Amino acid sequence: MDVFTEGTSWFENNQDLLMQYAINIAAAIAILFVGMIVARVLASSVEKLMNARKLDSTISHFVGSMVKYIIIAFVIIAALSRIGIQTASFVAIIGAAGLAVGLALQGSLSNFAAGVLIIGFRPFKAGDFVEIAGTAGSVASVQIFTTVLKTPDNKQIVVPNGSVLGGNIVNYSTHPTRRIDLVVGVSYNADLAKTKAILREVCEADSRVLKDPDITIGVSELADSSVNLVVRPWVNSADYWGAYFDLNENIKVALDNAGIEIPFPQMDVHLDKVAS
Repeated sequence: MDVFTEGTSWFENNQDLLMQYAINIAAAIAILFVGMIVARVLASSVEKLMNARKLDSTISHFVGSMVKYIIIAFVIIAALSRIGIQTASFVAIIGAAGLAVGLALQGSLSNFAAGVLIIGFRPFKAGDFVEIAGTAGSVASVQIFTTVLKTPDNKQIVVPNGSVLGGNIVNYSTHPTRRIDLVVGVSYNADLAKTKAILREVCEADSRVLKDPDITIGVSELADSSVNLVVRPWVNSADYWGAYFDLNENIKVALDNAGIEIPFPQMDVHLDKVAS
């Protein structure tokens, strides 16, 4: 009996078994396909529901991602069970493999744990301008393993959640007001009382500067080439950079008009004649 005849005979004898395998494989593929769609739809629905309840978008996005991946995990197990793989033993294998992978991916697991803590303690929310892990930007989203920032020059920065909690978090948006810290250096010949009066006039002329708390103006340092004064007005957080730039410019113009010199670094050199 040749190979072809043997193959034909085996196929005829096992036709029902092959058909059952084909049905199971097709069903497993269908489960995967439908399951992926259901995971995306449910995750999107959860996010929309949480957003409709006015919850922070970082929380809704994080929970939506968790729902998606949990459903996908169940879908994969169901598909494997459909093609005859014992899920109990498979789960045990996954557990052993998960332990090995977990040891190899300690950083990723720590990022996941950090993401849960960020969502729980909420040191910032979507839209806040923060400085984390040595970079600054507006919070776009908090994902399972990373936090996404958008910089003022429209760059996207992805920061691992472990790095977020591993250092200081500076949130510039927590409070409604911020203090602008300016340092103005003037000549040692300048009239300090007149200088301070001009600085106050410039600040009070800007409508963005708040009346309360009061503006702080004082001499902070007798430097090598100048007398340095600090100028500290308060503004609303949204007005910070606009007021910062305008005050710097307006102070320079006002001091120039008043004839008050803003010195540049200089050094006096004295030459002594030594008798030969």
